[in-house]
Amino acid sequence: MGGEALSKKLIGSVGVLALVLAVSLTGANPNEYWPQWRGPHLNGSSTTAKDLPTNWSETENVKWRIALPSWSAATPIIWEDTVYVTSAQKGFQILQRNYRRGQPRPPNPGAENDEMYLLAIQRSDGKVKWRQQIGSGNLLYRKQNLASPSPVTDGNRIWTFTGAGTLTCFDMAGKRIWRREIQQDYGRFGLNHGYGSSPLLHDGRLYIQVLHGMKTDDPSYVFAVDAKTGKTVWKVDRWTDAQMESPDDYSTPILVTVGGKLQLVVSGGDYVTGHDLHSGEELWRMGGLNPENGRMYRTIASSVTTGGVVYTTSTRGKPFIAFKPGGSGDITDSNLVWKNNLGSDVPTPTTDGKRIFVVNDRGIMMAFDAASGDILWDRQRLAPGTYSASPILADGKIYATNEEGTTTVVEAGDEFKMLAQNQLNDHTLATPAPVGNELYIRTAEYLYCLSNR
Repeated sequence: MGGEALSKKLIGSVGVLALVLAVSLTGANPNEYWPQWRGPHLNGSSTTAKDLPTNWSETENVKWRIALPSWSAATPIIWEDTVYVTSAQKGFQILQRNYRRGQPRPPNPGAENDEMYLLAIQRSDGKVKWRQQIGSGNLLYRKQNLASPSPVTDGNRIWTFTGAGTLTCFDMAGKRIWRREIQQDYGRFGLNHGYGSSPLLHDGRLYIQVLHGMKTDDPSYVFAVDAKTGKTVWKVDRWTDAQMESPDDYSTPILVTVGGKLQLVVSGGDYVTGHDLHSGEELWRMGGLNPENGRMYRTIASSVTTGGVVYTTSTRGKPFIAFKPGGSGDITDSNLVWKNNLGSDVPTPTTDGKRIFVVNDRGIMMAFDAASGDILWDRQRLAPGTYSASPILADGKIYATNEEGTTTVVEAGDEFKMLAQNQLNDHTLATPAPVGNELYIRTAEYLYCLSNR
């Protein structure tokens, strides 16, 4: 079946989820790979990964592992025979995982070790094909550094964005095509905990949100970049009346189909907004995400969409709302489908199209009927620990990894069924990535390629 016919078949079965990326010039089907942070469908799921491992350890079902220069919360992306992963510089190993409020903070690195890199790694054996610097100015924050944004690829180019605002395009051989310094162009980032959003790639454009406003003069905006040239196509300010830290947002935009046309969906700053892809114009605005008008209501998790509905979880999961995108102006009262207070704070939910699966920061997992919001299974305990990585869904299983490197594997069904708990015993912030029959997990020290051996 040709690429065009395959795309039409997928569009008919899963709607907008298969519209995220067009088949690249390489002829490869992006649905077979993991081209950006939340995968080919922007919802943390793969429809093509099969025979993934259920059990593993630091030695069992490990095809290979490779030591990384240092740590990052960025998810590895995969295209054809290569894994791409960003990292802080070698020697920059100070983690704030043991930091407790009131203690002295570990120092930030000096200029001699503040660089960030993109590594290209062979899927067959874990050997590094090439490594390129993607920026400098790295800093430590309570839970992340500035190598946290995940890269993105269309199979012809790779784009990276650092928390210091360096946006770079490489070809597949690692040659730099262009670079921009977004803070120089549009002003200093003002987020309290360091920039952590990832670029969204679609149809030759990168879509990036920079939402913050602790200080009244901090810029807050969304912009689109021509992926080939690096030039800005459009840039729009994103207004909010959120106060203090509440404008700060660390999520990544998504796409949704409204009336047969794709729109850009941006969440954060107490609202979810829909934007015209071609101009950036705001079309509609959904509120209700900060019901008490709190001053410290920063948001982290991204929205997900399925069946023409957008699902957005606010600060600490209160509230978690489902709504119909579209219309014009304020749609807060008119477009709500359902809501509860059982969302997540940091991890982004995932979906199989019928169910919404949520893992909160304390390792409590829930499943909801996507259409009605009915609870399918309620507050099930996963492996103890703090969860920052987002759950993924592939091969009929959900994988949820905590910060201690333990991944709980759960059957993706109407009833809760835990299949395994697997330990890698290393600090882990990055979301796993499934491709083919392999699962990639990035810890502080290593990138693992896991498969049934």
